[in-house]
Amino acid sequence: MARIFVVEDNAGLNEAIVSYLEVDGHHVVSFDRLGGVAEAARMAVPDLIILDVMLPDGDGFHLARKLKKEQDIPILFLTARSSESDRITGFEIGADDYVVKPFSMRELVLRVRSIINRSMRGKPTEETGASMWYLPAQAAGDGKRHTLLLDEQAHRCEHDGIEIRLTATEWKILAFLAARPAMVVSREQLLGICLDYLAEGSERAINTHMKNIRGKLGVNEWVETVRAFGYRFMGEERE
Repeated sequence: MARIFVVEDNAGLNEAIVSYLEVDGHHVVSFDRLGGVAEAARMAVPDLIILDVMLPDGDGFHLARKLKKEQDIPILFLTARSSESDRITGFEIGADDYVVKPFSMRELVLRVRSIINRSMRGKPTEETGASMWYLPAQAAGDGKRHTLLLDEQAHRCEHDGIEIRLTATEWKILAFLAARPAMVVSREQLLGICLDYLAEGSERAINTHMKNIRGKLGVNEWVETVRAFGYRFMGEERE
């Protein structure tokens, strides 16, 4: 999980960016102006700053120059300024990427992943072992307590101690939801982030995958359907 600053004065766009990045597993801090960003970066260095160029209290290029002098923080410019000279200025400052509005949220998420992966190379990382989840008896329809093991390194899923064979897409969806317990995730977000596509009517594909996942687990209550929106993982992690 990366720590990301989003500096964008359009409230609706800011909220949408934050939502998509949080669903992708990042911790996001948002700002609607330049004031306070530099100080916040000194107190807790972010892994990436997504920075608009035209803000109510100043120029994002100016802030980027200041930040780059103090710390080597990856920066992605997000702006309506699309001229070649603006792009060149952004990269001369040291931008890791430059995205012009309007843009696809899916594309932005992928560009963020790419920057984070590049910046994290060579850094020590903690091993991520298997996660064990349980579904309390009172939550299960059959009145029994169930367990679910998800081992990302071994790509192994066990339900009540029995290995379950999931397709690559089923695994990705289940692991994605389990990594965000109690968070409601929309079908659109699952399509864009887990299945890598967005198309009219294609939300039915998520319904089909979810039906198959529930069928293999044998217990529907692991994943709650939130009517007219999406799904929520109901398991509780066991330490």
